[in-house]
Amino acid sequence: MDYEPISVALKFGFLAVLLLYLFWIAASARKDLKRNQNGGGTGLEARSGGGTQDAWLVVENSPELKTGVRYDLFGGATLGRSGGADISFDDRYASGLHARVYPRGGRYFAEDMNSTNGTLLNGGPVAGETELADGDLIAIGDTSFRFEGEG
Repeated sequence: MDYEPISVALKFGFLAVLLLYLFWIAASARKDLKRNQNGGGTGLEARSGGGTQDAWLVVENSPELKTGVRYDLFGGATLGRSGGADISFDDRYASGLHARVYPRGGRYFAEDMNSTNGTLLNGGPVAGETELADGDLIAIGDTSFRFEGEG
């Protein structure tokens, strides 16, 4: 019996699985870099293209997060108590996926994701999608973030 064709097929199958695994690792690393927390910057802030300005959320007040930590908003971010949120924090008033901040057309917007306790922007409730301006304050329960960027 000639086992060579089966052996070659198994080798190619193994290589395909290995390449898929490496692609998955690269995608996971990219996702981790996207939600990089940085105090002074680690390189993600130097981008161009796509028309979207660089923007961050900076922790102003939080029972858990360190004040001054900056979260890069490249591609947008979800905020909430869930481990699946891009910016996750334990706040008794936060829903699992509480709010999101996202770019569109070179501007940034905040949106409450039907949370139980609502999201505040500069002290007023966020209703629908609300455009952000540099210095705006987003509050979720006892946690607040300052938006830095051009909205």
